[in-house]
Amino acid sequence: MAEEAEPLLGTREVDKYRDKIINGPIIKTFLWLGTPPLLNQLVLISYNVANTYWLSCYSELCISVPRQVFPVIMLFQALVMAFNAACLSILSQSVGAGAYAVASTEASRFFTVACITGATLNVTLLTLRDKIFSWLVYTPREIFDEVMAFTSIAAFDVLFMAVAFTLTTLLQSLGDTKRPAIINIISVIVNVMLDPLFILGVGPFPRLGVVGAAITDVMGKIISIAGQAYLLKRNYPILKLSFTRNFSFNWAKIVLRIGFPVLSFGILNGFAFILQQRLINMLGIVAATALSVGFVVVQIVDGALFGLCQATAIMVGQSLGAANPRRAREVAFKTTMIVFIFVMVGVIAVYPFRRLIINLFVTSPEIVEETELFLNMMLPSLPFFGICINAMAVGRGAGHTITPTAVEIVRIWSIRVALGYFLTFVANMNTIGMWIPLSLSNFIGGVALATWVKCGKWDKTVIEINWVTGKGRLSPYGRFT
Repeated sequence: MAEEAEPLLGTREVDKYRDKIINGPIIKTFLWLGTPPLLNQLVLISYNVANTYWLSCYSELCISVPRQVFPVIMLFQALVMAFNAACLSILSQSVGAGAYAVASTEASRFFTVACITGATLNVTLLTLRDKIFSWLVYTPREIFDEVMAFTSIAAFDVLFMAVAFTLTTLLQSLGDTKRPAIINIISVIVNVMLDPLFILGVGPFPRLGVVGAAITDVMGKIISIAGQAYLLKRNYPILKLSFTRNFSFNWAKIVLRIGFPVLSFGILNGFAFILQQRLINMLGIVAATALSVGFVVVQIVDGALFGLCQATAIMVGQSLGAANPRRAREVAFKTTMIVFIFVMVGVIAVYPFRRLIINLFVTSPEIVEETELFLNMMLPSLPFFGICINAMAVGRGAGHTITPTAVEIVRIWSIRVALGYFLTFVANMNTIGMWIPLSLSNFIGGVALATWVKCGKWDKTVIEINWVTGKGRLSPYGRFT
């Protein structure tokens, strides 16, 4: 009896979330679902800001170290993001249709893939990091040794990130965004508390600098994995998570259809950011540091939107799974407008204080002036960047990722990289030649993806459900646009 009651309890809780998501008021549900991951991201951003500050206390040039590594980590995360796009789409649509047995099978598949992927990426980064940063990224010699030390630990952060992010996606697909957010917030708070101890060597702790920053990141991921695994086992026994060999050709085909555009975007995006970082590094350490400080502000918007827009993907996925494409379209349009307004208000609030924010991290007049120039270019474009992120979330929830991915690839490679190179090194516009295309790409991408959200043919499911038995399977024919 106890064994039967436990799954029933898990099903009842998932049913409660499902009913809110597919029937509740759209804006209220969006904020209910999106606020916990938003708060999680804001806490994570606070950690990144604090991390930047403590590194500036250790050495102003070391501020640039995480930024040098960021594009490479983004490239390595592309495979993880691709699998998780498919995971969220398939699981949220299965839950929306009430096909919990399908959801449980898929959860084990994606968990197994996450562990294998994380281990592979870890070994690859450890093996190739010297060539990556000396040849590909062209890291300034002033910080090269620090970058090597940082990545020797950050490679393990890639491993644990793959598992932690997949567990978060599983929980969010069920409609539970609050408790994984709380767990992740706790892990980040631990990071914040340990950062000054490990970076600056407070008390009995050694002065480790950038290595200390990397170590606290790894510790945070381990805490996140432990907490989320316990939450899944205790509260959602309908998802019997385990390692599995239960993979089929049809499963791989559907995951490839959903995930390959995201993977392509992640790889091309990663290489684009590496190339962009290389071009900026060629302009010198002042430009590289200015980008690092300026991106503290940009990543506040990026991180906050990534958290908030998880709600869009969940609501679109479950609405389509519940055979309600009209609601899915309404969700997509309304959340896009909310995100645009939300970011616009944030930009208006931050703009007058940009100089004060810069002075928190650097004192060099050259770096301060360059960072302010960067923010003057970037801040007005951020509401349109918000549209890009929400449109990508619509694609992930629906399982139709090709069009938004194509738009993102075009705006990054043709505008940010190609136009940036031309303006900087051919037209001799120096750093402003890099900053203008960064901003312009957001405007163009935002308009294009807002049009796709409104008019695109993305409202088809990627699963098939027998509405008599409640059982489901992956659809071999969904249209992917």
